[in-house]
Amino acid sequence: MRKFFILMMLVAVAMFLSVGVECLAADEIKVGAVQPITGRFAFAGVHINAGLEDALMMANEEGGINGKQIKYIMEDGTYSVDKAVAAFKRIMARDNPPIMYGESTGMGKAVAPEIKDRYKVLYSSTSFSSELANAAANPYVFVPGPTYSDMFGILLKYIAKEKPGANVAFFYSDTEFGRDPVAYGREMCKKLGLNLVAEEVAKVGGVDVASQVLDLKRKKAEYVIFQGFVLSPVPAVIKQARDYGLKVNFMGTHWGTHKMLLDKMGPLAEGYLGVMPYAFYYQDDIPMIKKIRAWNEKHHPEVKYRPTSYMQGFFTGLVFVECLKRADKAGDLTGDGLVKALQSIKDFDVGGLMAPITVVNNKIPMGRVYKANVSKKVFEPISDWIRTD
Repeated sequence: MRKFFILMMLVAVAMFLSVGVECLAADEIKVGAVQPITGRFAFAGVHINAGLEDALMMANEEGGINGKQIKYIMEDGTYSVDKAVAAFKRIMARDNPPIMYGESTGMGKAVAPEIKDRYKVLYSSTSFSSELANAAANPYVFVPGPTYSDMFGILLKYIAKEKPGANVAFFYSDTEFGRDPVAYGREMCKKLGLNLVAEEVAKVGGVDVASQVLDLKRKKAEYVIFQGFVLSPVPAVIKQARDYGLKVNFMGTHWGTHKMLLDKMGPLAEGYLGVMPYAFYYQDDIPMIKKIRAWNEKHHPEVKYRPTSYMQGFFTGLVFVECLKRADKAGDLTGDGLVKALQSIKDFDVGGLMAPITVVNNKIPMGRVYKANVSKKVFEPISDWIRTD
């Protein structure tokens, strides 16, 4: 009898634990991510990861997803497509989250077919790829801002307004990243009545750019848009242009508009312009920036500055949270439910991190032009929000 009683008690405990685990799981929503924590993109990857995680954990502190807590699951993809894809598949097999975040354009393109046909999860990443933003081909992929093509469009619209008929040149890397918006840029120049006088190509990190700079001078370029570089050879191009007496306005897209560039270039950055979809950490009059700074002071007191890569991760997290809330309310926490939620976002207030956002074809085609303030080592807005849709 005693043995029977003990056996029944063990069964009851097992059943209780099983129900407890199921209840816990029901009150937990997983968000997976493959981030470039190590490797050649780690300088940005650690901040993107921190921004995404902070946005999700902030939501947990504020009550989660209608009471459910978010569990963030991350693996390092090392900025290697093979390793990143393997990590993605490992997370999907083990945890099966309804949302995944990826580390690069290359990874995104590699997993896109399986996301569409097999995994069917809401997916976003570090990439502003125009190809990934094709909602018809990639219905589950969200680009967290304007594409590289949209960024070109924003800069070209600004140029057309400032100097109609100006001579424009594109200066891009011989990479997928560099070439991405070039065809669109050519068409926009025609549409806006701008003269595309040169297209210069250089290696990432290269310093031998004399022939390209001389070509810019020979073709009388007035505006030069960089694409496909984070740092080098941008300082070398600008220095040689100044040495040759070339009077030109240099401009960059998202990855070429950051404080690290200003710190590296010093006085050479005078007059540099860039497009940015998010507010900067030092714009502390903006409500969401105030909230982000307060969060970091509380949870990361050693942090003194958060770069634009952090803002991209954080903004993506804000959108993930809103999608989860809408999908959960609709009773459909699946990839399809999350995509429906994403596409329903219209004039959503993100506290000034961007203007109120409306998702168009799974992207947000909007940005602002900033100008370098060399003495303060910051970028300051010189345009209102410009849309390309």
